[in-house]
Amino acid sequence: MAEISSSGYKEYVAGLSAGVAAVATGHPFDTVKVMLQKHNAEAHMIQYRNGLHCTARILKTEGIKGLYRGATPSFVGIAVEGSLFFGIYSQTKVYLQGGVQSGEPRPQVIIPSAAFSGAIISFVLGPTDLIKVKGIFRGGCATLLRESIGNVVFFSVYEYVRYHMHSNIKANSSNHRNLVDIGVGIASGGLGGVAFWLTVLPLDVAKTLIQTNPDKNCPRNPFGVLSSGWIEGVLYSLGATVSRAFPANAATIVAWELALKMLGIKRD
Repeated sequence: MAEISSSGYKEYVAGLSAGVAAVATGHPFDTVKVMLQKHNAEAHMIQYRNGLHCTARILKTEGIKGLYRGATPSFVGIAVEGSLFFGIYSQTKVYLQGGVQSGEPRPQVIIPSAAFSGAIISFVLGPTDLIKVKGIFRGGCATLLRESIGNVVFFSVYEYVRYHMHSNIKANSSNHRNLVDIGVGIASGGLGGVAFWLTVLPLDVAKTLIQTNPDKNCPRNPFGVLSSGWIEGVLYSLGATVSRAFPANAATIVAWELALKMLGIKRD
C-alpha cells in the first residue's frame, strides 16, 4: 500500500509515536526477561519458575511500576529511534515510488527502503550500546546485519499481510473501518515482529556475545562467533523474545498508522 500524500516532518512525528508505543508495550517483557536471566543465574537470589511467576512476583512486591523500572531512558531513546526509523523508511519508499500511487506492495521498493532504514538505525544503536559495553563499534557488524536483514523481513511481512487483509475485508461504515484498521495493524505488525526475530535471533545472540566478551581482542565476525555454541543462546532467549515480539510490534504499527491518519498522511 502506498502513501498518497507525504509531509517530511509528519512521518518522523508518527515514528516517534510508534517508538513510545513500543516501549510502553515491550518494556515489561524486557524487565521480566532481565529478572529471569539475572536472578536465575546468580546464587542466593529468588528463583523464578517462568515468566508468569516472575511477573506475578513483581506485581505483588512493586506493583505495575516495577515492570517499568528504568523505562525513562528507553522512552527517550526508542522514541528517537522510532522517529528516525519510520521516517526514513516512509520517505525512502515515497522516493522510490516516484510519487506514483501503487496498489500491491513491490519488493523493489520495500526491500531497499527497509534495508536502508535498518542500516541507518544500526549506527544509532551503536552509541546506545556504548553505555553497556564501552565500545562504540563493537558488535557493529552484527547490529548492521540484524537491523538491515531483519527489517527487510519485517516490512515485507507487514506490507503484504496488510495489503491482502485489507483487500479481503470490507468495512460497511467508518466505525467498522477504524476497527478493521486496528485489527489489521495488530495482525500485520505482530506477525512482522515475530518474523523479524525468528530471522535474526542468531545474529542478536552473536552481537550479545561479542559485546559482553571481556577480551577486547575477541573475534568480531558474527558468523565466526555463531559457529560455536550459539544454539543454546538462541533456544534460551527464543520464548521470551517471540512472546515480546508480537504485542510490542503490533502496538508499534497501530500507533504509527493512527498517527499517520491523525496527521493527514493517507494510505490506501
